Amino acid sequence: MRIGVFDSGLGGLTIVKAMTKVIKGAEIFYVADTKNAPYGEKTPEQILQYSLDITKFLTKKHNIDALIVACNTATSAAIKEIRKEYPELIVIGTEPGIKPAFAQTMTGKVGVLATPATLKGEKYQQLANLLSSQKEVVLFEQACPGLVEQIENGEIHTEKTREMLEKWLLPMRKADVDTIVLGCTHYPLVSEIIKDIMDKRLNLIHTGEAIAKRLLVLSRENGHKNYGTLKCTLYTTATISKDIVRNIINREIEIINL
Repeated sequence: MRIGVFDSGLGGLTIVKAMTKVIKGAEIFYVADTKNAPYGEKTPEQILQYSLDITKFLTKKHNIDALIVACNTATSAAIKEIRKEYPELIVIGTEPGIKPAFAQTMTGKVGVLATPATLKGEKYQQLANLLSSQKEVVLFEQACPGLVEQIENGEIHTEKTREMLEKWLLPMRKADVDTIVLGCTHYPLVSEIIKDIMDKRLNLIHTGEAIAKRLLVLSRENGHKNYGTLKCTLYTTATISKDIVRNIINREIEIINL
């Protein structure tokens, strides 16, 4: 099986890492569109075009069987169009896990950390409104401009990154938020800092494992035999930190500059 994965940068590798634990006998081709990162601060039209260009590259060059849109923002802006243009592909998107967050919260206070584009997205808004009508939960939505760039630059443990997170998280801590949705695939990379700042028993929700399991189910339905080796190749549209790649995925991966 040939699997395409893309994100505006390296955050989607958190999903690839989850995939490597359950998917076998496959090749993964990951595109980090670092030249255009972060998607969360681009227009929906721009994000759609980037997403279609990458999908075209992956289908033409690697004849992929499945595509993982490993970016909440791109999922919101482009997944409908991708499914329409490529009906033969297994296409799985990434969405903030607010449904499990609503189920798990004990205090009825849920935080959502996401990019500005994800929070404004129609799909997110519809789901948030639907869930809020079914259960009395207070949502603390927080856009995190600049956080993706900090992570991409390898500045995960710097004072600046901690200060940014403290500014966004302290109101949640004071309000007794006990469940936080990591609404961007980059954000699991700062999960330890988030836990430290919140300084309490905390549910952190991200969707990598759920996506990997969903891919396994759909690929088996298409005849995939899940055994054998797994190979990963990473394409990047601009410079990336190889150290971050190694830290996230913890396995050999070929890196090719486009």
